[in-house]
Amino acid sequence: MKQYDLPRNTQVIVVDDAIKVPVAAKDIAKEDIINFHHIDGMYSYCTDSEGQVCHLAAWTEVEIVEAANEQG
Repeated sequence: MKQYDLPRNTQVIVVDDAIKVPVAAKDIAKEDIINFHHIDGMYSYCTDSEGQVCHLAAWTEVEIVEAANEQG
């Protein structure tokens, strides 16, 4: 699913092969798990597992990470 289709505050895994980030922004790799907060123009406002801010193009392909405690 495209990142711009996500609800706010969703944990996702990046599945896109062509990841775009703004100049001088933290690099994100395929299969990184990030916390999506919201879209901010062309890019998203996210945080990584360490709480560092990162930005991905809004059209980046991602998958929602299901919490282990939601199974059952």
